[in-house]
Amino acid sequence: MLRALNAAASGMSAQQANVENIANNLANANTNGFKARRAQFQDLMYQSMVQPGAAAGQQTTVPAGLQLGLGTRTASNAINFSMGSLSETNNTLDVAIQGSGFFQVLMPNGELAYTRNGSFQLDKNGNLVTSDGNPVQPQITFPAQAQSIVIATDGTVSYSMPGQTATQQAGQIQLANFQNPAGLNALGDGLYQPTDASGNPTLGVPGGPEGVGSLLQGYVEQSNVSVVTEFVNLIVAQRGYEANSKVVQAADQMYQDVNNLSRS
Repeated sequence: MLRALNAAASGMSAQQANVENIANNLANANTNGFKARRAQFQDLMYQSMVQPGAAAGQQTTVPAGLQLGLGTRTASNAINFSMGSLSETNNTLDVAIQGSGFFQVLMPNGELAYTRNGSFQLDKNGNLVTSDGNPVQPQITFPAQAQSIVIATDGTVSYSMPGQTATQQAGQIQLANFQNPAGLNALGDGLYQPTDASGNPTLGVPGGPEGVGSLLQGYVEQSNVSVVTEFVNLIVAQRGYEANSKVVQAADQMYQDVNNLSRS
């Protein structure tokens, strides 16, 4: 019965983590560039009362054995990097990635971070920055009177000046890709940093041979959270939590019955 209590308690803890993960997904259903996470579980160690394959006689072995599990644990909540739907904004500085890849931004501590959120703005110096003021890398700067900004599908950024018909190039947006994006470390604010699990970034021109996606000006990528799917997962998690709590109640009743027997 003690094993039943511990196994059920581990199940309740795992489902609690599952609900917390679902809550975070739903909270970011309207966050640009957000990627949903899915909780994954693993069973714990087993106590072998009878080892499978143990000798049952001189010429026979136990076909199945008797192993009692000790519950479950939350192993990971892998990031789903499937592409979210694109929303038209008509803002010339908004850019969406059609396919794989990440924008590169420079954080205040001097380190590079990576994001799918292409809702960009200009700072007081004319630099292309994120909504938090982190400059896009490689740095792209516009003069004060720049107009008719165009961001091509291959990342080429150009503009024109008043009274001039010829366009000038401000820079080139490069995208980074990772062998295992699910291994990236999430920093919040839609930013990620590489880890040993993700591997080092591979840079490429949008739509180029490196395999990164192309760019689409005037659009942003929305969250890839499916509200319907998350509500279904929430119901399943809630029922799993309730089932494990029933096991705790049943084990407690059995303990009570045993105590009553010892007193009689």
